[in-house]
Amino acid sequence: MTKPILRCLFLILPALLAGACQNSPSRPGPPPSENGGPRPWFDGDYDNHEQVVLAAPAVVPRTHIDITPLSRPGWYSWSVAMSADAGFSATWAMRSVKSVNGNIQLTPYRALVEAPKLGADFDPEQWVALDACALNGVATAAGLRVKADLATCMILIPGIGASAALLPLEIEHDGEWLRVRFYADQARGPDARIEARRLRWFTGWAAINGAGANAKLESNDWHMNRGMRIDNEGGRAPLNWRDGKPSGYTLSLERMTYRDGSVPVLKLSVIEDASGRSVVYAWANPEATRIGINLGWIQVGLEAESNAAAR
Repeated sequence: MTKPILRCLFLILPALLAGACQNSPSRPGPPPSENGGPRPWFDGDYDNHEQVVLAAPAVVPRTHIDITPLSRPGWYSWSVAMSADAGFSATWAMRSVKSVNGNIQLTPYRALVEAPKLGADFDPEQWVALDACALNGVATAAGLRVKADLATCMILIPGIGASAALLPLEIEHDGEWLRVRFYADQARGPDARIEARRLRWFTGWAAINGAGANAKLESNDWHMNRGMRIDNEGGRAPLNWRDGKPSGYTLSLERMTYRDGSVPVLKLSVIEDASGRSVVYAWANPEATRIGINLGWIQVGLEAESNAAAR
């Protein structure tokens, strides 16, 4: 196989479970729905990878939030996956209604069946409203800020079960940021919340030489990894040999901030699986649409998907 030529831009849960048991630009404002409430304008995937990294050695659970519009106007699904020592997840249906005074109310719904239908087959009859835990506040084209009344919501908590740990009590959306205080966050303090960022997805390819790091210039034993897809919030993608077996290396892509929060970067790394160390990395602007690496024996080229393609 001909040696690839890389043309790239080188710019550079324990407390949680215990509680349970008891660059993508801002999107435009939401179009009006049939019931007068807005369709979700902050739909997408969000992850708090950088918050987890910066909090170490303190423990902040890695949290992924997937917000997806449903077939009924003003409705969307809110799926939360939180991990610490063990994975923990919950899915809520959420209905948004705009009040006569211009404020907004987001009401969470709990599933009445084990496997409720979502997407085009969404059926509101399979869900029950948690009215006491409704979040009220304001919304603009740029974002929103809503909050539930904890004292009122507490009445429902015992009947919800363990998944109540992932019930949102406060939501703030601002551009690419989604900041949420879940019921479980109370165990971490009065101001604890999840600070997640909307994912951007990158696709592309990677090639690794069969001779590894000691490959000579004339070696053409290239093993191609095509159709790679990785997100920019701590996403990882294994590099394999042509027979599908692991090569011992993994790609990592992450948004990070250096120099006391003054220098945000997009960082692409090649991780050695055995040691967990980075053998090489490249930096780019967080808004970069292309990023790559050329180490001679390993080459990578990634390009950002459009928002439409990512969804």
